[in-house]
Amino acid sequence: MLRERHIQAASDLLYQCWQDGRRITALPDEVRPSTRAEGYAIQALLDHRTAGPLFGWKIAATSLAGQAHIAVDGPLAGRLLSERVFGDGARLSLAGNRMRVAEPEFAFRMGHDLVPRTSAYGTDEVLDAVETLHPAIEVPDSRFEDFVRAGAPQLLADDACAHLFVLGAATEAPWRSIDIARHPVQAMVNGGAPLTGGGENVLGDPRIALTWLVNEVSALGIVLKAGQIVTTGTCMTPIPLAPGDAVEADFGALGRVAVQFES
Repeated sequence: MLRERHIQAASDLLYQCWQDGRRITALPDEVRPSTRAEGYAIQALLDHRTAGPLFGWKIAATSLAGQAHIAVDGPLAGRLLSERVFGDGARLSLAGNRMRVAEPEFAFRMGHDLVPRTSAYGTDEVLDAVETLHPAIEVPDSRFEDFVRAGAPQLLADDACAHLFVLGAATEAPWRSIDIARHPVQAMVNGGAPLTGGGENVLGDPRIALTWLVNEVSALGIVLKAGQIVTTGTCMTPIPLAPGDAVEADFGALGRVAVQFES
């Protein structure tokens, strides 16, 4: 079991790697988490490092293919840091980013708090707490040389591969009456042929993914706060990126969101 000083040391190392754009093979044996709980404990220290209130939460590995790719048996929750969140049309750098992919996602802004409790939240109850739905693009990365082999505890410590996040405007469409599990999404790179995906690629339904996140943070004793964003995981195969690329994700009636990467 990791002691408090080990958790702090692991957090310090990973955060410094994030700031510097460095990679490590693995956390040192003496501070390496062996359980999901230890991974989350390391991740939780990010709350004291962010420049502002926690912006929200992300979910990694929301498809069976994604879980198999990184050898985990379920989704992973991570924190979205305010200073790494940008608006529609942002111009971002890929410097130091090894993963170099963009992930179109359905994101929800919470309208009121959901507090920790012993009984699980149901999807209808969670949706009642949502204020708005947004198109979004996540640009993940990892502090590990080979994140595929890092394992769930270390990936959780690594903030579930969080890095940069682009949030589009709240949709004006009546999204609650739309079956977003079957809602198609397209993405274009540099105006090229559309890539396709949809809500069903996100744990079968982005609303199910949102409910999973709510119950995951509840089990950790954390309040999911009003105003926070939950982005639910990529709805298509991650899109390879190169410097100079422009990506637009088209969610149809639910809106669009775009990002440009510096040359």
